[in-house]
Amino acid sequence: MSAVFTDAPIEIETNPQPTASVIWLHGLGADGNDFVPVVRELDLPNGLGIRFIFPHAPMRPVTVNGGYVMRAWYDIAPAPLGYWQDRTQIDESATYLDGLVSREVERGIDSTCIVLAGFSQGGTVALQTGLACHRKLAGLLILSAPVLHAADLVAARCPANAATAIFLAHGTADNVVPFPIGERTQALLKDGGWPVSWHRYEGMPHSVNAEEIMEISRWLREVFRHCAGATLLSA
Repeated sequence: MSAVFTDAPIEIETNPQPTASVIWLHGLGADGNDFVPVVRELDLPNGLGIRFIFPHAPMRPVTVNGGYVMRAWYDIAPAPLGYWQDRTQIDESATYLDGLVSREVERGIDSTCIVLAGFSQGGTVALQTGLACHRKLAGLLILSAPVLHAADLVAARCPANAATAIFLAHGTADNVVPFPIGERTQALLKDGGWPVSWHRYEGMPHSVNAEEIMEISRWLREVFRHCAGATLLSA
């Protein structure tokens, strides 16, 4: 059964006239509020006006949690290589995310000033959506995501984003999405020719830490450099 995306995303603007957008997907069982506090922690320059958008996944039964109904971008279950992931539901969530990209373009944000971000299964959806997007994006921010299949990445490839910057990060102590999955994703993307900035965080569990947030801040400044002009360059 198809999910219904009915809840309006949370939006935070760092100044009244944003010239860039970050659409950030939460992980399993969380909601759009999960990464709202990170906006302040990123400590971005005032000259870089960003609209942060935090969507809410729909409620659905999740196999890995015994069929309990919770917010999830797709159903997921244990498998020999890590996880089975519902391909149809990933595609539904990707279609929803692509619609949010279109909405930002309609609101006056150039697609080259849009970053798709996601944590855990939100990162899987963000990566699949971004690689397949027919509009050139600023970058993809993928954190602790259970990406497994080379075929999915190759099938998602679109020339518009063949050279789009990818920030890929994973903690070595992740006991939810084991670190080797992140390493495998990094290798798949590198072998596929995508420009990946790979970040491993020693001892970090399935979460984010201060070092990671600081590096995300630097990366956002770089991929949005062309979106803010001289104000950002002097910040």
